[in-house]
Amino acid sequence: MAIVQTSPGRRALTKKSAAVEAAPEGEIYERIVGAIIEHRLPPGTQLIEEKLAAVFGVTRSRVRTVLARLAHEKLVTVHRNRGAFVAAPSVDEARDVFGARRLLEPALLEQVTERATARDIAALRAHVKKERAARAANDRQAIIRLSGEFHLLLAQIAGNALVLEMLKELSSLTCLIIILYDAPALPACPHEEHGGIVDAIEKRDLRGASELMVKHLDHVESSLRLVSEQSAEIDLQEVFAPGLR
Repeated sequence: MAIVQTSPGRRALTKKSAAVEAAPEGEIYERIVGAIIEHRLPPGTQLIEEKLAAVFGVTRSRVRTVLARLAHEKLVTVHRNRGAFVAAPSVDEARDVFGARRLLEPALLEQVTERATARDIAALRAHVKKERAARAANDRQAIIRLSGEFHLLLAQIAGNALVLEMLKELSSLTCLIIILYDAPALPACPHEEHGGIVDAIEKRDLRGASELMVKHLDHVESSLRLVSEQSAEIDLQEVFAPGLR
């Protein structure tokens, strides 16, 4: 009986392929959301199942499940006979998102100001410091990611899992809105405003923290240019190249 020898390189490739195939849907979901938040997948980008399946080394059915979840969260729009696209919120939808955040986040701060420990305050300040460093390095992707994570960190401190999930969706939609309507050179959230909110939380100043949050959200919304822009064709292989998360 003939024995087929497999080269070390071929075995490594097979093992790597199996590892990718075994990757959970959650990982694919997080990578796509990350690419959206960091503006590597602009609104209007078509998410072709076949190409994504090849990029992640998984079946189209697994990709389809992830896209369905993203569609449920309004990050992706599925058009019959056309496919899935990164959502492109309208001007009215953009205003609705900021309106929802103005209702949700100041109220969330009531729990944050009551529950925040010294360790929580230190974590918030460390996060603001990271934002400052990202700005100094002009690392726009890091700026966008860290700005959104600051708001999610507040929700984690509040300890309300449901509100955290709601805010995750609103934060991701905000990123889509910013890339559609904001000047590319402008940061999503000025870190000094985040620092002021942390100061108020540390003082247990709920009213001050809430007012600063509303002012902060107003500031971000006021920077929007209510003119939609067409996005260029995006190379999915390049967006999810090794080393990019």
